[in-house]
Amino acid sequence: MRKVKQHFKVSDPVIYSVIKRGGKLEQLKPIDKKEYFFKLVREVVYQQLSGKAGDAIYSRFELLFPNKKIIPDNVLKVTTQEIRKVGVSNAKAQYIHNLAQAVVDRRLRFQDYKKMSNEEVIENLIQVKGVGRWTAEMFLMFSMGREDVFSYGDVGLRNGLMKLYGFKDKPMLEEVEKIVNKWSPYKTYGCLLLWQSLELD
Repeated sequence: MRKVKQHFKVSDPVIYSVIKRGGKLEQLKPIDKKEYFFKLVREVVYQQLSGKAGDAIYSRFELLFPNKKIIPDNVLKVTTQEIRKVGVSNAKAQYIHNLAQAVVDRRLRFQDYKKMSNEEVIENLIQVKGVGRWTAEMFLMFSMGREDVFSYGDVGLRNGLMKLYGFKDKPMLEEVEKIVNKWSPYKTYGCLLLWQSLELD
């Protein structure tokens, strides 16, 4: 991580100041592509929920499947009504079925993701109703371990930028790009520092 820290030190002293104040950077670790589906389903369940509420609902959701094995075939055997009974909303239950069907139909090309660009992965994912750009970007960062991703729609990142860079109002896209482009090829690590900056004094 020394190389990443040095990059921020030279390219953007403001984001580097988060490291000096105790912000931590850990190497992003891509997960196995066999876990992609499970990870996306988990993201959908947790959408717009606090961590605690998400944990409770997800624990009940897992019990719907033999050995808690969340794979497309198993998901399609469970009705959306059964999924709703564990506390998942009607819309999310449908989204989870959509995801499973998209994998079975091979519309989601998980096997090709490693050689696809960030934008190609996003485009492939957001064709599934219920997977928006934000979910796809989080997937790139935390499931694929892609190092050069910034999520322009993330509220926490926007708040971090406003706090750290002294914006009085919501920054314009051009202003955000001017800052974030300096972080390349490590935008994801910049995001991690921005999120942490909200917790530091």
